[in-house]
Amino acid sequence: MERTRSEGEPKLFFPGLTRFYDHAIPISWVIVRIAVGLNLVIHGWGKIGRSGGPSQLVQKLPQSAAIGDEITFVLMLIEFVGGLCIMAGLFTRFWAAAAAVEMAVLTFYIYWGSGFGWLARGYEYTLMWGLVLFAVALRGGGPWSIDRRLGREL
Repeated sequence: MERTRSEGEPKLFFPGLTRFYDHAIPISWVIVRIAVGLNLVIHGWGKIGRSGGPSQLVQKLPQSAAIGDEITFVLMLIEFVGGLCIMAGLFTRFWAAAAAVEMAVLTFYIYWGSGFGWLARGYEYTLMWGLVLFAVALRGGGPWSIDRRLGREL
């Protein structure tokens, strides 16, 4: 299925690449979903598998970030289950928005005072992932997602 270029879209320097881009654009959302979801799953699994559960994780957080076991469980759920769902494109907008809110809290509440650089425990990493998650929440699962197969999105 060949796509016609929308009005306002720039013309390609190499028009011969039109067919390539027509096929690559839908794949790009799968790549973004997998990258974002995998990152969340790994962090969520780290909290589940290596932290000894919510209580142990709460004890490892900086004193200024002390949160309850219930909130910690929700964060584990958002990262692990949400990451899997984002990768598959299932309820993508919901899970991406939830994770974007988590990243916003981490950025502005936990890491902001340390400055920008991630190596100094700053907010660079959480801000970047939060913005990408926000973009995924706005866009949804894309053409190759379970959401699209279901014909409904949140």
